[in-house]
Amino acid sequence: MLSDLLAPDAIIPTLKVNSKKQALQELAARAAELAGLNEREIFETLLQRERLGSTGVGNGIAIPHGKLAKIDRLFGIFARLDRQIDFDALDSEPVDLIFLLLAPEHAGADHLKALARVARVLRDPQTAAKLRATRDPDALHALLTQPADQKVA
Repeated sequence: MLSDLLAPDAIIPTLKVNSKKQALQELAARAAELAGLNEREIFETLLQRERLGSTGVGNGIAIPHGKLAKIDRLFGIFARLDRQIDFDALDSEPVDLIFLLLAPEHAGADHLKALARVARVLRDPQTAAKLRATRDPDALHALLTQPADQKVA
């Protein structure tokens, strides 16, 4: 379940970007707006993490993430891209589904568990297909936050 990470207003149903950097900038801006954090700090944290290795995990999915000092809980944003972009993914495929995950600096195991949960949900082929097939923010939120046995058709 991702309901504790993802608020209904943290869904971007059609993000229009042309590059990985632009996607990260847009996500940082939205995260700053929703969480009351510094946009530049979020963006720099994400870029720093990408320098260690791409967070493009394959199958058109990226899970950029980072830890911030001024955040007090795990926080996510989901974006469905208007069109695929190169994200330097592990399988070299372009990305069109992005889940941004931000965590407090001290959230060691919780951060890793949240990353694993996000990856598990997005890697499910049926869920990914449904996410790609809708532009409705409420439907996207429901797909990401409902238990697997109650997924919206």
